[in-house]
Amino acid sequence: MGPIPLQRETTISGPDLANVGSDAGPVVVRTSLPGNPMAPAAARRFVRAAFADWTELALPVAATLSDRLIDDAVVVLSELVTNAVVHAGTSVELLCRMEPATPDGTPAGFVIEVTDHHPSRSVRTDRPARSPETSEYGRGVQLVAGLAEAWGITYRAGTKTVWARLPTDGAGTTAPEQQAAGEQGAAPQGGQEASARALQRGLRAAEILAPVPRRDPQDRDWINRGALSFLAEASDLLAGQLDEDMVAALVGQLLVPRLADWCAIWLYDEEGRGLPGIADHDARGGDPLHAPRLARVWHAHENRIEDLRRVLEKEPPRLPDSVRTAAVPVPCPFETTPGDAGAALAYRLSAGGRTLGILLIGRSGLHAFPDEVTGLVEDFSRRVALAVSAARRFTRQATISRILQRGLLPTSIAEIPGLKSALVYEPKEQGGPGGDFYDVFPAGDGRWCFTLGDVQGKGPEAAVVIGLARPWLRLLAREGYSVHQVLDRLNRLLLDDATEAADAAARALAAVGGQGVPPEGSTSRFLSLLYGELTPTADGMSCTIASAGHPLPLLMRPGGEVVPAAGPQVLLGVVDDPDYTSETFELSAGDTLLCVTDGVTERRRGALQFDDGDGLAQALAGCAGLSAPLLAERIRRLVHAFADAPPDDDLALLVLQAE
Repeated sequence: MGPIPLQRETTISGPDLANVGSDAGPVVVRTSLPGNPMAPAAARRFVRAAFADWTELALPVAATLSDRLIDDAVVVLSELVTNAVVHAGTSVELLCRMEPATPDGTPAGFVIEVTDHHPSRSVRTDRPARSPETSEYGRGVQLVAGLAEAWGITYRAGTKTVWARLPTDGAGTTAPEQQAAGEQGAAPQGGQEASARALQRGLRAAEILAPVPRRDPQDRDWINRGALSFLAEASDLLAGQLDEDMVAALVGQLLVPRLADWCAIWLYDEEGRGLPGIADHDARGGDPLHAPRLARVWHAHENRIEDLRRVLEKEPPRLPDSVRTAAVPVPCPFETTPGDAGAALAYRLSAGGRTLGILLIGRSGLHAFPDEVTGLVEDFSRRVALAVSAARRFTRQATISRILQRGLLPTSIAEIPGLKSALVYEPKEQGGPGGDFYDVFPAGDGRWCFTLGDVQGKGPEAAVVIGLARPWLRLLAREGYSVHQVLDRLNRLLLDDATEAADAAARALAAVGGQGVPPEGSTSRFLSLLYGELTPTADGMSCTIASAGHPLPLLMRPGGEVVPAAGPQVLLGVVDDPDYTSETFELSAGDTLLCVTDGVTERRRGALQFDDGDGLAQALAGCAGLSAPLLAERIRRLVHAFADAPPDDDLALLVLQAE
C-alpha cells in the first residue's frame, strides 16, 4: 500500500476539538509537539482526548472506537513520536485521521501521520534486543508494523512523514464483549460506555488507563495488545512523582481494579534496613526499626481497605533472598469471599542493586494469577521501583539544597534605624540554592551594610561562590574597609580562587598525560554585586554605594522622580585591577532605594525585556507613595505579570525607604 494522500480535512489545532465536523468526510485532528522527551506522553494524551471528544459528540466514527483500537493507536503513536524525537531531534507535527468505510469495500481505518524536519534521516529499526530483566521502552517501527495493516514513509520538501493505518473492528466493543453480548441476546453497550467514560475522565490516573475489570483469565487479548499502552502511560505517571508516598498511592490506582482486587506496597527506609529479609527481621524479635513500612493499601471496595490494612500490618509477606523481581505466590492474608481466599502475588521492588520495598497484589475467584498478568505486573513493579528510587534521590537533593540555602543566606535581614526595608527573594528552583543572594547587616561604629549579588551559574557551583563571598563581605566591612575597597579585595579573592582551581586542573590533566578534559571547577567565577554602606546623619542617612556588573540601583524621591543611584562597573572576578569606585548621596525622609537582580530587569516576553525603555524606572515611579513592603510586592507582581510563562531566572529585590 502506497503513501496515503491527504484528503479533505476538518483541522483542529491543539487539544480543543469542539468544532470537529460530523460530515461524511474524514475527521482529522492535528497538533505540534516540541522535540523533547515529553512529546510521546503529550501525543498519547492528545489522541485519547480526540477519541473522547469524538465519542461525546456522537460522530459517526465513534462506532468504530473499540478498546483494541484505542490501545493500538496509543502504542503506535507513542513509538512513531519517540522515533521522530530521538532520531530527528526536531519538533513534531502530529495528524490523526479516522477514515470511514468507502462504497468500494475499503474498510474504515485510523491513520496516524508523524512528521519531522529531517527528511535525510531514515527511521531506525536496528535497536538492540533488550533482555527480560530490562524495562520495556518500546519496540520501534517493528512494533508499528506488527499492529498496523500498512505503514510507510512519505518524503516532502523539508519534511519526512512516517504514517501507519490501523484497522477498526467496526463496532465499539472488543471481540469478547461482542461474543458475550451475542450469547445474552442484548446490545453490547457496556464495554463501549465504560471506555468512553474512562476516556472522558482522563484527569485521574486510574481512569486514564480505562480501569475496566478483566475477570476472565481467557481474555488475553488486552494483556497481549494493551499491556504496552498500560506500561507506557504508567511509566509517565510514575516518573512524574517526586514523593515516594505519592508513587505508592498511584500504584493502587493503576492496579486496582484493572489487574487485581486489592494491593499493598511496603517501603524500606532510606538506609535500606530490613534488606536481609523478613525472616531475619523476625529472628531479631520483631525490631520495628528493621521492618518495612506499609505505605499504601488499596481495595476495589473502599469499605474493606481498613480491614485489609489491619491484617497486613501484622506481618509483611516473606520473600526468599534469592528472588529479585520475579513474582512469588504467597498465601492470601484473608478471605475475600466466604470460603475463598483467592490468589496473591508478592514482588520485590529493586533498583540499582538495592531492595526498596515489596508489592503485594490479590484477586478473588482464582487459585493462581494467569501468566500474562504475572509478567505484566513484574514489568510494572520494575517501573515502580525506579520511580521510588528517583523520588528518593530528589528528596535527598532537596534536603541538601535546603540545608545549603539556610547556610548561604541570612535567616533575616537586620533592621536599620530610620529606614524601612522589604525583601523579595524567589529562586528559580524552589527549595534549592539559587545564584542570587542578599544580606543586610550591622558593620559596627554605627554603620550598616547591604548587598545584593548574582553568581554566574546555579546550584552547587553558585553555592561555592556565595559561601565564599558573603562571609568575606561581612568580614571586610567590619574591618572598616570602605565600599570600593571591599569590592577590590573581593575581586582579588575571586581571581586567586579561580587561579588555584585552574592550577589544580592543570596538574590533574598533566597527571593523566594530557588526556581528557579539566575537572569541574577550573573555570572563572564571575559575580555581579551591588554593595552599599549606610551611616546616620543629622538630616537622614548617608548612603555610599557601588555596582559591579549589576543592574543599577534606582533612587526615587518623594515626588516620584527616579534616577540611577550608581554608575556601571565591571563584574567581579574578571579583571585583575579594575579600580572600583563608589558614589555617595543622602537618603532623606520619603526617599526610596530599589535594588534588584537581573531576574527582574531581564524578565522576557518574546524579544522584549522588563527593563526595555527604562521599564523598571517607570514601574518604580508608579509606586510613589507606597510603603516599602507594598512597593516590593507591587514590583514583584509586575515582573510576574510581564509574561505568561513562569520566571526563568532567580528573582531578588531589596527596598530601602527612609522614614
